[in-house]
Amino acid sequence: MKIKKALKEKNKLVAKLATDFAKVHTYNSVEEGSEVPYDPRVALDSAIKTMEELIALKTSIHKANSKVYDKIFRMAELKSLIKQIRAISCDSGKTSDRWSRETPIIKTAVISILERDALITKFELEIEQIQEELDFHNSKTNV
Repeated sequence: MKIKKALKEKNKLVAKLATDFAKVHTYNSVEEGSEVPYDPRVALDSAIKTMEELIALKTSIHKANSKVYDKIFRMAELKSLIKQIRAISCDSGKTSDRWSRETPIIKTAVISILERDALITKFELEIEQIQEELDFHNSKTNV
């Protein structure tokens, strides 16, 4: 199986695990006389089995990705960096707060909004390039 397909299978297993645990949590302790459409023991057994499958699949994916970890880690860090850069305030000039101060606040930004946006664009382009490389890897590499 190719990594691309394995990743889709992993997502299905994660969803199944969540569904199984939802059944356990919902139907394990119910008001006496209530209808219980799912047996919590069966759902828990299913969750444990699914977890074992998930561990095996994640391990296979992990081993198959060893050659591209640098790209995976770089992309994750770039996404985190973009999030931090987006949060930089670039306010300049007169501003007022919601409590209407008598004297307006004058702000000066060291990093301009244009610089901030250019950095974001630069890093987003790099992420797209890395993603294309990973997509190719995922479509050609077996787990």
